[in-house]
Formats: sequence, structure tokens, C-alpha cells
Amino acid sequence: MATPPSRPAPDPDRLRRYAFNLFTKLEGAVTSAMVHLGDRLGLYRALDAAGRPLSSAELADAAGLDERWVREWAYNQGAAGLLDIDEDERLSLSPEAVAVMVDDTSPAFGMGQFTRFPGLMATVEEMPAAFRTGLGYDYDTHGEEGAAGVERSFEPWYRNYLLPVGLPSLDGVAERLEAGGTVADVGCGAGIAVCLVAQAFPDSEVHGYDISHLALERAERRRVELDLPNAHFHDARQEPLPSDGSLDLVTTFDCIHDMTHPQEMMAAIRAALRDDGTWLLVDMKARDSYAENVAKNPMTALMYGVSVLSCLSSSLSEPDGAGLGTLGLPESKAKAMAQAAGFTRFRRLDIDHPINAFYEVRP
Repeated sequence: MATPPSRPAPDPDRLRRYAFNLFTKLEGAVTSAMVHLGDRLGLYRALDAAGRPLSSAELADAAGLDERWVREWAYNQGAAGLLDIDEDERLSLSPEAVAVMVDDTSPAFGMGQFTRFPGLMATVEEMPAAFRTGLGYDYDTHGEEGAAGVERSFEPWYRNYLLPVGLPSLDGVAERLEAGGTVADVGCGAGIAVCLVAQAFPDSEVHGYDISHLALERAERRRVELDLPNAHFHDARQEPLPSDGSLDLVTTFDCIHDMTHPQEMMAAIRAALRDDGTWLLVDMKARDSYAENVAKNPMTALMYGVSVLSCLSSSLSEPDGAGLGTLGLPESKAKAMAQAAGFTRFRRLDIDHPINAFYEVRP
């Protein structure tokens, strides 16, 4: 086909670089599917448990799988730099790979997002309608696997940061909870934070609020398994936050940017808190502009893409949704919205985290 007169011919060198760049994105998506399979089939765990390099046949035997499929999978993982393959084609995981792929107690553990991967990709089929109508989809659209993936993503963070770092950074909060206070975790998901706080502070009452039925079911199962009479879960659509200023602490973890009505939620949090109460606001470490996000965050493309498939979709799941999206709550906006909701003190906490920013917000 002849090039239209109004369309300049591509530079050959730039064309090759552009095409290579595009296909690296496709490689990443395909390799992500292989990571999901490696996790789901127990291949990483089997390699780690062996304690030595394994041939593809030995790995297949350990995982109860067919060798030919395992070998092709391993070649993908080796070529992608995720698996070590020696000159004899024996397979092993580096200590760093174990921390990210296997050890779910590590703060670097990342398999939760790959648990969600098939569900996120399935939503691509629904996206054309969202783009045409403007209306997105809530988290339950991603199904049980999506709820499990979110839970698995957050649990290492909660265990490594919430009790050891987060709560001690808040002025006087741990002492109040030791004496017996009332806590609400808004957007509680599967209840990990609620149960950790309820265990650590048995004299306090800890409530979790969410609108995801799938997440609340998982939360209640966790509460029963742990036998925590001071933990309670509520469907926020049926049982909203109290508005009587009775809470000592409210927490929100990476959920305000997902909400259809974040400003109204901030006002509800203010009404629920005592005048000397505290809101621990944790959200994405976003900047004020697209250009700043790109300059400061090497994962910006990933975050905007996940926003389309998940966060923005959730925040636009009602016709009048605010549509903040994954990187839609930088510190300046969070502070302005908190002030509009009636808060007067806003402090960024000195907690070093690659993804999240932490704020202490007070009436």
C-alpha cells in the first residue's frame, strides 16, 4: 500500500526500535502468564524445596507434571531472567527470586498480582463497553480469584509494616489501643489488617468495612479461624461507618483512589472519629502530573494499565464516580480533600516504601 502523501515515511532505525519496544510489552504479558502458571503449579516452590539445581525432568517429577511442558516453561523463565539455567540446563532460583516468588513472609513477595493476572486479562473483553459508556466495574467483577489475589498481595505488607512500623509512627495511637480503643479499617478487603490489630490489641474492638461480598466472606472465614471475638466485619452498604465521633483510629490502605465517592468517604471518616482521633491514610506514592510520575516511577506504565483494568474501573463503577484511578491521589490532592472533609492536621510519615505513601491525618 502506498504511503499517503500526508503521512511521513518512518525512519528505518526508529521503526526497528519502536517495533522492538512494542514486542517487549507482548513478551512481558506472555511471561506474566508463565509466572502465573509457575506459581499455580508449584514449580517455584518445588525448586526452592529441592535446595539444589534440578533438571527439567527432576522438577517435573517433584511437581507431578509432564517434563516436556516444564522444560518449555523453564526456557521462557530462563530467557526472561527469572530462573537460573546452567550449562547443563539445570534449573535454580536465586535468593532474590525466592524472596519474590516463594517466601510469602517477605516484604518483597509479589505473587499476589500474578494470582490476579488471568482475571485482569479477562476484563479486557469488558473494557470496550466501559470506554463507550464511561461506566466501569467493581472489584467483585474479578471473581474469587481476584479477591484471593488482592489478599495475597496485601498480606506481606501488613505483616511487615502495619504493626512494626505503621502504628508506632502515629502519635499516641498504640498506647490508646493497648488501653482499649475502637478501630475501623475502611476498605478492609479480606480482613488481614483487622485481624492483625485485633490480635495485637485484644482490649480494643476492631471493625472492617467493605462493599465486596467476596472479600467480606474471606474476612469472616479468617476471623472465625483465628477465633477473634473483638474483630467484626460489615457490608458498608448496609452498615456504614458510625457518625457519632466514637472511633479512636480509622485506617485506609490503598483504597481511597478506588472509591466512587472518595470525598464523601473522607467526610464520613471525619464524622466517625473522635476529635482527638487519628486517620492512617496509606495510598499510592503518586505525583502531581503525568510527567512527574513518568520521571520518578519506572512502573508508571504498569500502574496506568492496571488502573484501566482495576482501579479506575472501580472508581467509575457508578455513574457519578470520581474516577481518581491508581495514581490519582498525590499528596497535594489528598491533603486538600482531607481539609475539605474537616481535617486540620495532615502529616506525611517518614516511612520508606517503594509503592506507598503514609499520612497521619487528624481533626
